[in-house]
Amino acid sequence: MQKILVDLLQSDPQISIIGTARDGEEALSKIKSLHPDVVTLDIEMPRMNGLTAVRKIMETNPLPVVMISALVQKEAQLTLKALELGAVDYVTKPSGPISLNMNTVKNELLSKVKTAASANIRRVKPRMMETTAPSKAKTSDRIISIAASTGGPAAIAYILRNVPENTPPILVVQHMQKGMTKLFAEGLNQECKLKVKEAEEGDVVQEDLALIAPGGFHMLVTKNGKINLNMSPPVNYVRPSADVMMKSTAKTYASKNIGVILTGMGTDGAKGIEAIKKKGGLTIAQDKKTCVVFGMPDAAIKTGCVDFVTSLECIPKEIMNACED
Repeated sequence: MQKILVDLLQSDPQISIIGTARDGEEALSKIKSLHPDVVTLDIEMPRMNGLTAVRKIMETNPLPVVMISALVQKEAQLTLKALELGAVDYVTKPSGPISLNMNTVKNELLSKVKTAASANIRRVKPRMMETTAPSKAKTSDRIISIAASTGGPAAIAYILRNVPENTPPILVVQHMQKGMTKLFAEGLNQECKLKVKEAEEGDVVQEDLALIAPGGFHMLVTKNGKINLNMSPPVNYVRPSADVMMKSTAKTYASKNIGVILTGMGTDGAKGIEAIKKKGGLTIAQDKKTCVVFGMPDAAIKTGCVDFVTSLECIPKEIMNACED
């Protein structure tokens, strides 16, 4: 696997391999001496696995990490945990732990490694510091529309852990492949005060519930407050698309909509934020300093339709303040 990855990465003239490691312990040692721009890590390694290695990298020498993971349940769950700990992104092995056909994901691998090279990595803060939001939310007929891509899992987890019970319904689009969104939702459901689940056709949008758009499906909300999923063509090269979801909530909830754009590459969500603002809703974008990749918030801000640009740590409080207005 290591040789295959080296060959694929070195096929791009913009990428140079400055070192390889057999396991997490050797990786940590070489990182100190080689100072790489990006590290790729497998989940399953001898002595120290990828998850432990990510945690130690973020605690001692924060730098961009791209996980290489098999899409089996155990590895997928560990990959999501690595993203929460600060890994920038992941690439799925196409045929299990030993994938000799990695060339089928070559373009994705090269793109994600090069994106990671310019990512903004912050030293991970202890969970106990996450105490920004009020203990209760005022019940309202509002809806909260959240969009994210690269760096999004950790940002979404932070927000959902820091909003209280009785929060208005939350719809989330995170650019993530089929299968991963369900595990992502299940993991969050165990940690949050409100219920979190992967959205299903016909789900009722309701207070104290966050619905994650399933990978491979656009998510809309109907006039009677139910979820509609479809496989119409990708928008902004992605499905689910934040623009599709946000335009839907803007149409249904008008001024009762709170739109939030988080870290991510590309422009998805900019037209959605514009639609929410034109209907009288309130809009929030994560600031550059706390974004892993500032692409999506920057595109939204450039529309002139963002009301507040603020740090990730302040977003839960801004959402709750908006719910009380």
